[in-house]
Amino acid sequence: MNSNAVGWFEIYVQDMERAKAFYEGVFGTPLAPLPSPGIEMLAFPMDSERYGSPGALVKMPGIPSGGNSVLVYFVCDDCAVEAAKAATFGGKVEKEKFSIGEYGHIALVTDTEGNMIGLHSME
Repeated sequence: MNSNAVGWFEIYVQDMERAKAFYEGVFGTPLAPLPSPGIEMLAFPMDSERYGSPGALVKMPGIPSGGNSVLVYFVCDDCAVEAAKAATFGGKVEKEKFSIGEYGHIALVTDTEGNMIGLHSME
């Protein structure tokens, strides 16, 4: 494998406007429509010259949100800050910031659609 293990991620949602408000509020960045026939998608900012994996919120008929076994970690300066914002924007903090040793810190939150996401920071 000559690239990062994750090349794309999708977070399935039931209410796109509610999910958009949550993710834009927590991470302070706008999501952009991503044209796709029969599927409503809002993409996180993408830059092929930067580290990380692109991805999108997806609303697809017949595909429920929440209850999945995929956990996406978002990079943060201090994951405690974004965890607090998650609660402010209608989500729930599942596990407050804690150390993972030399690999930094993580926190786990649930979004407004029932999806658990991870927050990672070195601080």
